[in-house]
Parts: sequence; structure tokens; C-alpha cells
Amino acid sequence: MFTGIVQGVAHVRALTDREGLRSFTLSFPPGFAEGLAIGASVACDGVCLTVTALHGDDAADFDVMQQSLALTTLSGLQVGSRINVERAAREGAEVGGHPLSGHVDCQARLGEIRRPQNNCVLRIELPAPWMRYVFAKGYVAVNGASLTVAEAQRSPGGAGWFEVWLIPETLRMTTFGDKQVGDALNIEIERSTQVVVDTVREAIDERLGPLLPALEAFARERGIDIGQLAETLTLPRG
Repeated sequence: MFTGIVQGVAHVRALTDREGLRSFTLSFPPGFAEGLAIGASVACDGVCLTVTALHGDDAADFDVMQQSLALTTLSGLQVGSRINVERAAREGAEVGGHPLSGHVDCQARLGEIRRPQNNCVLRIELPAPWMRYVFAKGYVAVNGASLTVAEAQRSPGGAGWFEVWLIPETLRMTTFGDKQVGDALNIEIERSTQVVVDTVREAIDERLGPLLPALEAFARERGIDIGQLAETLTLPRG
């Protein structure tokens, strides 16, 4: 498990492609690899990877399967690329963000960057069906960083966008300051939100299944999105 609090930025020292596998050597910031062992887990831009070899006190090797390469941004890394890194949380560690598994759900696209004074705002475009799990004031992991959603908007097709605000310290400790509009980002949905949304949707399907065609037709006539209505029911009340 990870906490979503990025501990530093590593860079790719070397990479090797083999059949069905890509191996990376990552160089870490000072102190990051102290006590790191073969078999340990490290979140690399939000992807949980296993240490396969150590190089002194500041570098380690990782293997990435084709499935992970296809799903995440790791396939686009080159020698010199910078990535967010976090070591696995120890028992009793403070969870400053929210619990992450290191299992990326999808890639998103950075759609817009705004820079109000002392802040940086990222608008991130998320495909369907993942946008149904993102709500304003909720959590989402972007490249391994636990971030609070400031605003979120879903389109009728199920895709949409959300915005996060980054303070200078977040920019200093992560690679977000390097990002450009159009860049791909790794997204891990907050699991408890996903469970609630899916449970509500299944309950609606089960109880209203026979009536759904008529309800959908009725809703379309009045410009109502049944899917969005179901997701709205999952929003916290306070």
C-alpha cells in the first residue's frame, strides 16, 4: 500500500527491452533508497513495481510487463525521464493522502494548465467510464500523488474533466511542474468511491431493470441523464 504522498523524483538511468518485458534502472534522490531491499515495492508514477536489483545506495532495477506498459505512461519513458516515486507504506505510517494500491486504472490527458498567483491548476480530461468515480472534494491519484478534486464535470457520454490545485511544495516535490498540455497521466481511482458508485448503480439496475427503457425514454425527453442521476445519489451529504 502507498499513501499518495510523493517522496521524491527519480530519473531513468537506463532501460532495456526484452521479449514481453522492459527493465528500468532508476536513480533516486539522496536518502530515498536507504534500507531498500530486493523484492520491495516502489510506486513509480503511481505504478507499483518490484525492486529486482540494487546499484549502491541510490539506484535500483525494475521490470515492467507488457500489460502494465500498455495501460500506463511507463511505455513512454526514455533515459533521463523524471518520475514521481514513493516507497511502500510501513505499518503504522501516517497516511497524509489516501490509501493507494499502485494499480493504475487508466490514462488521462492534461487538457489545460492555469497559473494563478502561488498556485497551479491542472484540468485533466478523463475517459468513460472512469469519470463516474470522480467528484468535487473527493480524492484521485494522479501519477502516484493523492490529490483533492476541486471541480468535476461529466458529459452525457460518460467522459469529462476534473481540476486539481497544486501548491508550490507539491510542484517542488513532484514532476507536475514539467508537464505540458496534451501529456498523458496515470490515474488510480479512489476505491471506496468506486465501491459506493458501483453498488448504487447495481441496486438501481436490479430494482428498476424492467422499467429502465421507459425511464430512460422519459428522461431523454426532459434532458436528464439517468447515469449522472445515479452517480449524484452517491455524493456525500453534509
